[in-house]
Amino acid sequence: MTTVLIADDQPLQRFGSRMLLESQDDMTVVGEAANGSEAVRMASELHPDVVLMDIRMPGLDGIEATRRITAAGDRTRILIVTTFDLDEYAYAGLRAGASGFLVKDAQPEELLAGLRAVATGDAVVAPSLTRRLLDAYVHHLPTGSSEAAPQEDPRLASLTDREREILTVIGRGWTNTEIATRLHLAESTVKTHVGRILAKTGSRDRIQAVILAYDTKLVQAS
Repeated sequence: MTTVLIADDQPLQRFGSRMLLESQDDMTVVGEAANGSEAVRMASELHPDVVLMDIRMPGLDGIEATRRITAAGDRTRILIVTTFDLDEYAYAGLRAGASGFLVKDAQPEELLAGLRAVATGDAVVAPSLTRRLLDAYVHHLPTGSSEAAPQEDPRLASLTDREREILTVIGRGWTNTEIATRLHLAESTVKTHVGRILAKTGSRDRIQAVILAYDTKLVQAS
């Protein structure tokens, strides 16, 4: 059973989300928060598997709430769902530690699939955003200082050559199936490598691994 906390300042939106989630045999809503501060407090008290997080809320917004929840080190994962299909929101949310980003016009089955994916440790980004995020990411990186070469970054030190190669193509947006096909590996082997990469680098999920690949310059925007 996947436990979900809904954080949204609109009562009707919370009601609709609750109705959808509780119609599923494998999901239950453990609470509702009307703002970011409530979301942080309730996440700490209830330890939900996933927080369904809106971005624009009064007081503490969803980005800062996400940052505080993930910084607490709990197992709770964040799926941001917002009206605003804007790159800067997706970028900020994912950098804050969210495991996924969907827009509110997503189909119900997309939302449910996203929740299930995030709950099991996968990552999800609205298809319309994925390529734009990868293409635009480099413009958000700090400038003006010399960056360490990839091999000098401590987060990469324990990776094997194969794991470093796979992290690089994860950063380019390849799926496990694409990695298996192009690198001539069994998909089960790719999944094992991905799991080890996440564990060794301290990445919460695949999206954080993508961010790591860019931060360490394994991948650069074309």
